[in-house]
Amino acid sequence: MGRAAIAKASTVALLLLGGRYLVWRATATLNLESPLAATISLLALAAEALLLVSGGLELWFSLWLPNPATPGQPGPTAAAEVQQQPPAMPPEPADQMDRLQLAGAPSARPGAQPPSGVMAAAGAAPVPGLEVEVLVPSYGEPLALIEGCLRACLDLDHPRFRVWLLDDSGRPELRQLCARLGVHYRARRQRHHAKAGNLNHVLGQLRGELIAVFDADVMPLRSFLRCTVPLFADPAVGFVQTPQCYRTADPVMRNLGLERWLLPDEESFYRWIEPCREAVGALVCAGTSFVVRRKALEQVGGFETGTPSEDLATGIRITAAGYRNRYLPQKLSAGLAPLTAAAMARQRCRWASGTLQVLRTGANPLTIPGLRPLQRLAYLEGIVHWLMPLPQLLVALMPLSLGVLGIAPLRLSGAGLLQVALPFFAAQLLLIRWLSRQSRTALLPELYRWIFLMPLVAAVLLTLLGRPQRFRVTPKALVAGRRIRPAKRLVLPLLLLLSLQLVSLLNLLNPTLRPALARLSAATVAVSLIGSGLTLLLLALALRACLDRPGLSEQPWYSLALPGRLHSASGHRPVRLEAISELGVELRLGRAAAASVAADRQANGPAWQLELPGLPGPLPLLPQAWQERRLGAHWGPLAAEQRQALRRFLVGRDGLWPQRPAPSEALALPVVLARLLLGCRPEGWFRRSLMPQQPPAPGDR
Repeated sequence: MGRAAIAKASTVALLLLGGRYLVWRATATLNLESPLAATISLLALAAEALLLVSGGLELWFSLWLPNPATPGQPGPTAAAEVQQQPPAMPPEPADQMDRLQLAGAPSARPGAQPPSGVMAAAGAAPVPGLEVEVLVPSYGEPLALIEGCLRACLDLDHPRFRVWLLDDSGRPELRQLCARLGVHYRARRQRHHAKAGNLNHVLGQLRGELIAVFDADVMPLRSFLRCTVPLFADPAVGFVQTPQCYRTADPVMRNLGLERWLLPDEESFYRWIEPCREAVGALVCAGTSFVVRRKALEQVGGFETGTPSEDLATGIRITAAGYRNRYLPQKLSAGLAPLTAAAMARQRCRWASGTLQVLRTGANPLTIPGLRPLQRLAYLEGIVHWLMPLPQLLVALMPLSLGVLGIAPLRLSGAGLLQVALPFFAAQLLLIRWLSRQSRTALLPELYRWIFLMPLVAAVLLTLLGRPQRFRVTPKALVAGRRIRPAKRLVLPLLLLLSLQLVSLLNLLNPTLRPALARLSAATVAVSLIGSGLTLLLLALALRACLDRPGLSEQPWYSLALPGRLHSASGHRPVRLEAISELGVELRLGRAAAASVAADRQANGPAWQLELPGLPGPLPLLPQAWQERRLGAHWGPLAAEQRQALRRFLVGRDGLWPQRPAPSEALALPVVLARLLLGCRPEGWFRRSLMPQQPPAPGDR
């Protein structure tokens, strides 16, 4: 039996176990001894049923997947089709293109077609004639952040494209930046409809057949258009979506020091959910790192303005118009994760509110014409998913029922637990990591649910009452002089829930309550105790994750294991690169190298230089920190071409962002518990929050 058949059989088995569990819960576990007990018990059943149906639909959609991906490799068919297509443009010889740019030749302008002689010298194959308009909407992001995005967009290796900055803050310094870089600048006086209005404002001025959109913190790889544009050779393709990847750890990972042990919460969406949605013809547009056919966008009236989730609604409209959209599961760009836990909560609340508002627009999947029933169901499930914080809160409160109110929310038997509940939950623990393409595990992602549960519940309720969240940009950069403090809206609800759970657990352990508990089965009491204990632990971890780690760096640092060579006044020595950024590096030295470097350190002003594969020539270093056999250094003065090469090395080269498997939960849980007890030290030299990068391929520049 092949891998695909095993995956489908496992999915069906898990669905059947879930259905069996739900029937057992409805027929054998309800507590109906009093009106209050019956109300609590039925509420618990309804909440569990909603969560199981939502999760079951995602599993059911996965049955349409043509072939499960090998862990760490691209998933469905889109990647294979791209590989079969001729590349849009082969990489130009770096020295030849650099000479053109340094000479200021007109053809070396960003996005311009190189002279035919250059193409012929490179032996280039014919390229697609599709012109791409690259749009970067902006509203208040820091100047340096926007400049990094624009430079990455200008470095794209497609032959015909133009870059636009759509500035909704109307800042003169951005206009000047665009004039200096050769980027088209547009601002508008009336800033209606937030990001959608900003994008629509420039549509009438575009002439390219395709439109690529990047948020202002996102940096595409040079190969982004080379990989995505060939898919539009099929005229039925309306848009192509790529994964949203982050260059920095999100606050949950960073605050708990779990960068090695926890994957970002979005990994399961882009590695599992999106391939499933493509398989059923209901691909979700994610708002950044996508390319859309301008004709398709104009056909549906531009970007949807009736909801802050213009990406989802516009994607639904394009699908309903008859286009077949594609998902390319390659990490071809990377942005910044929210800076703090509070910022991440704001982002999630905006997603929830905006997604639910789609139901009030013409893109409502229940009413929009043109969708097939399976497409309607898939889009509807994605929208209704944001209602799930309500049943999640009810399930989270159920352990309190017995410990605080003295009412068991369900009555259990040992036989039912062993024969029905245990097989179902054990199957989830064993299979979820494999079925989700190793993008998540069963327990650790629950941290995200607990941290953001109460803000999401508030956002959902306010949206249902007609008071949706207004659009606010998620902070992703440090503000000078501003101190990061824990957000009360996150901490206070968690403290309240933690206190209630502690009272509940103490009551259940109180000997004076044993007569009252004696009338309940041992299974009921045991499950209540275990539920209260686990909930207490998760709440404590969630509360700890809300305490933002101090010492954040202004520039992202990356974990990159590479051999290098350190040059100084007395010679050169082999070193090992451990961390790198646009600010500097962290190196590990061997014993002999450490001794000689220590001697050089005593000299006055030795010339330090670092040679790394993938970077042209040794780059100057300014040593800053020492720890045993480790050296931390800032870059010295870099020439313009060195700075460009370093930037391309860090954010632009092919295959830069790895697709890691979720670490084994058995290995990760002890680390999580240690973080809870010991905390996480402030960031600094040799204790940075690092996201991993792939080393460059041999000969890559």
